[in-house]
Amino acid sequence: MTHSRRTVLAAAALALAVPGTARAQDYPARTITIVAGAAAGGPTDVISRLVAEAMARHLPQPVVVENIGPAHVGAQRVAQARPDGYMLLMTNVGMAAGATLFRRLSFDTLNGFAPLGLVSDAAMTIIAKPGFPAENLAGLVAELNRRGDALNLGTAGLGSAANLCGLLLQQAAGNRATIVGFRGTAPAITELMAGRLDLLCDQATNTAPFIRDNRVRAYGVTSLQRLPGLPDIPTTTEAGAPAISMSTWHGLYAPAGTPEAVQQRINAALLLAMQDERLRTRFAELATDPATPERASLAFHRRFHGEEIARWRPIIQAAGSYAD
Repeated sequence: MTHSRRTVLAAAALALAVPGTARAQDYPARTITIVAGAAAGGPTDVISRLVAEAMARHLPQPVVVENIGPAHVGAQRVAQARPDGYMLLMTNVGMAAGATLFRRLSFDTLNGFAPLGLVSDAAMTIIAKPGFPAENLAGLVAELNRRGDALNLGTAGLGSAANLCGLLLQQAAGNRATIVGFRGTAPAITELMAGRLDLLCDQATNTAPFIRDNRVRAYGVTSLQRLPGLPDIPTTTEAGAPAISMSTWHGLYAPAGTPEAVQQRINAALLLAMQDERLRTRFAELATDPATPERASLAFHRRFHGEEIARWRPIIQAAGSYAD
């Protein structure tokens, strides 16, 4: 174990052991529920359950997961919950996009939550159907720019990571493909492999097996470094398209107004969970990186939450497609 990881573990364990305010010193006294703003079986659900299991190993009470989807419905449930730390939200980059994508939300995405720490980062992969004519990412962007809406681009729904990555791809090409919506990315990948869908930008978690088997063409990963499991696929920055860089992050939230001491206790358990060897092994199998201690901190997540909302607002407004 590295010195930095030992330091994180020691600090988090101390934070759990030292009482906070009188209101929070007995927290948690009962089961904590993490609302996964997604259907069972998807990446958000899987990550929620892995984190819940790991956090429960460092808390005196169980941590359970409840699926309440779609994402904005789960977020609404938590935003309106009692701010006592017993109902939390696990959500992803779609929450930041939803602040603009939904024009009539019943909650304030920016100020209605207390960010408790980022949990994971997963790269997206830009892939195409077998036999797609472009030789590299620059050629794909040129092809998209030339053919425009004659090409179709898959998405798992407005606000999904696949949709947001697709918006970046279209923006880089200066043109728009025909968007084809699917109920999740699994059917989109099926259509892509069959040649009935041209392009898709989806998490490496979902696409890596098909890329390695040469059942789709891969043009780039949106992370800052190449993925160990896909070492031959360049990053979008290496391929000359840095504007398509993004990660599909997951983060943990509480309702706004949750006592600071409770937030700190939850964050301490989360920091310990991020160093849990069983969690890290499973995340590696999912091609997902656990958040670093810095990104899992309260201070970083609080700042990052606002930055992500601001980042996606002009991109979504330029696309002109809203969920309501």
